[in-house]
Amino acid sequence: MCVTYPAIHLRAIGLIGNQISVFLIVDTGSSNTWVGATTPFEETGTTTPTGDEVFVQYGSGFFFGDEVIDTVDFGGPLVIPQQSIGTAVFSDGFQGVDGIVGIGPTGLTAGTVDNEGTIPTVTDNLFALGIIPDPVVSVFFAPTNDTFDVNGELVFGGIDPGAFTGDLIVFPLTTTFPSSEFFGVDASFVQSGATILDSAGIVDTGTTLVLLADDAFESYLATTGAVIDNNVGLFTVTPDQFATLPTLEVILSGVTFPLTPDAQRLPAQLVPAFGGDPDLVYLIVSNIGSDSGSGFDFVLGQFFLERFYSVFDSRGGGAVAFAPTVFTNAVVNN
Repeated sequence: MCVTYPAIHLRAIGLIGNQISVFLIVDTGSSNTWVGATTPFEETGTTTPTGDEVFVQYGSGFFFGDEVIDTVDFGGPLVIPQQSIGTAVFSDGFQGVDGIVGIGPTGLTAGTVDNEGTIPTVTDNLFALGIIPDPVVSVFFAPTNDTFDVNGELVFGGIDPGAFTGDLIVFPLTTTFPSSEFFGVDASFVQSGATILDSAGIVDTGTTLVLLADDAFESYLATTGAVIDNNVGLFTVTPDQFATLPTLEVILSGVTFPLTPDAQRLPAQLVPAFGGDPDLVYLIVSNIGSDSGSGFDFVLGQFFLERFYSVFDSRGGGAVAFAPTVFTNAVVNN
């Protein structure tokens, strides 16, 4: 049986042990599940300490703490009675959430917990317990102008055919390291007919923006005329520049997934929450911090996934799949 779970900007609400309600990032770019970033973890009658320490480094933060075995309950049948989870002693970069539900490839947990090889993910355990038929998670969520809008769903174990409008196309994972360690794909990025990047990168629900290798992003800037707003950390264009902003095409195995101009902008209603200038248009495309050629040259984050249904398949060698939705070409962010 596939199980559908409502999502708030790819955040999940669950219970740890028999009393602790937590608000967690759902992250395909990592695989450890942990709590304690905001609400300190307290052992209950269901907690079994392992005596091992855990440390995970992320692109925008880290956590260090103790690994325990405990019950994880996301509601309905999504109950794992013995999930290995981290309990943070110290963390940085996770304001406003309690931690992460890591649903990336299991191999990403290697070396994160003392005296352990890899740690089964929540997807692994839901499949092993027979709660879901396959180790697959699919994601749908709509563009939103509200920071706490219930705007999507996770489906554990399969897909929701009613959430997309066209063909669901499956792509193999890249063999290029280090993107091959993640849900990584090979893709080209084309703007105004010119290829600005042709490389490997990852698909990541835990990243907000679409990130490009620095040299590719310089080409993007040259076309858009965007400049940085240092107070916000995002690049901006004027309304006149936005009126001529070209579509950014993401091409996988010859299939084009277009990021329209509207898909490249931060929703206008969210600009004040970011401390931005309401007279400017803020873009959701930015630079990754290194030039292309590293094998990790782009990240397709949340704003890309708002426009396409996505599937993360851990069977065999792994795969990802995308399909258009009613929001692929919609104008919703003005």
